[in-house]
Amino acid sequence: MSDKDIPLTEAVYYILLAVRNPNYGYGIIQEVEQLTGGRVSLGPGTLYGAIQNLQKKGWIRIYSVDTESRKKKEYLITDLGKEVFLAERDRLEELWKNGTLMGVEKDD
Repeated sequence: MSDKDIPLTEAVYYILLAVRNPNYGYGIIQEVEQLTGGRVSLGPGTLYGAIQNLQKKGWIRIYSVDTESRKKKEYLITDLGKEVFLAERDRLEELWKNGTLMGVEKDD
């Protein structure tokens, strides 16, 4: 992992979160929408472009391919992907803590 890998885009962050257990494309889209209350909606083009990029980086891998169902693929986060995800989570936590420490509130 290099410093240029972070910060993650919000879409990549949620995709990595959604593949902590084996998950297929439509399942990822649904889980991200559910986690964000519909605020983040991944289109198929965005999702599959990101999946290809994440596979190239070695952050996710194909877990299984269902040959009966149009070759539906399940994806799973790799150890490297977990490392990147946790580094981003820690970065976001630091931002939140520092904002809280400085007394920044929603009404400010």
